[in-house]
Amino acid sequence: MEKNHRHTGEMIIVCLIAAAIPALLIFDGIQTRRYENLVDEVSGLEKKQEELVQENKKLVIDISLLSSADRIEKIAENDLGMHKAQSGDIVRIEMKGTKK
Repeated sequence: MEKNHRHTGEMIIVCLIAAAIPALLIFDGIQTRRYENLVDEVSGLEKKQEELVQENKKLVIDISLLSSADRIEKIAENDLGMHKAQSGDIVRIEMKGTKK
């Protein structure tokens, strides 16, 4: 009787191990698919980051060109009719008794 009971216990353990193998394989497949999805997502994000870095570099160059002193001076003179003030054109006003 004890031998039969022991045999039953061993059979249960063997069945549990046998059932665990396919379960582990299924779990491994699910994890592999999740990993592949994450790799694809990271690759896409890295590509987008590189595109944004390139766009940012272009925008920095554009800002540099647009804010150059020569360009601003040319627009002021040609488009807006402005000119550099001569020393005689500058009026200085001194205010006394005002609180700062």
